[in-house]
Amino acid sequence: MKRRQLGFTMIELIVVIVILGILAAVALPKFLDLSGDAKSAALKGITATVTGAMTVNYGGCSATSNSTSGANADKCKTVRYCDDIVAVLVQPIDATEYTISHTDLTTTNGSTGNCTVTQISSGNTLQFSGISAGNP
Repeated sequence: MKRRQLGFTMIELIVVIVILGILAAVALPKFLDLSGDAKSAALKGITATVTGAMTVNYGGCSATSNSTSGANADKCKTVRYCDDIVAVLVQPIDATEYTISHTDLTTTNGSTGNCTVTQISSGNTLQFSGISAGNP
């Protein structure tokens, strides 16, 4: 008479555990080393924030005829260099983590130039187009 099998043998269970261990050993390092991707995404986020701040500042200055005093003082800030935009940001950029190039955008309102954000910890850089505003 043939006996009916009621479960897995010990050998089958050990083989499954070994296969799962090998898969975990191969896949785990891929998931643990995401810091490079996170730093790259943070740099892109800071660059987009600075670009947006320059655009909004230029719009505020255009709407107030580039007046940086009186009732318009909070709507228009003078931006002649790429790194002048730090004064416009509500939340300042961490100077120990990021730097913005001190590139001259000229005193002509609306003139553009290439600016660079550098992530100090990784040495990575991204360029963005800066726009001057608030110049008399």
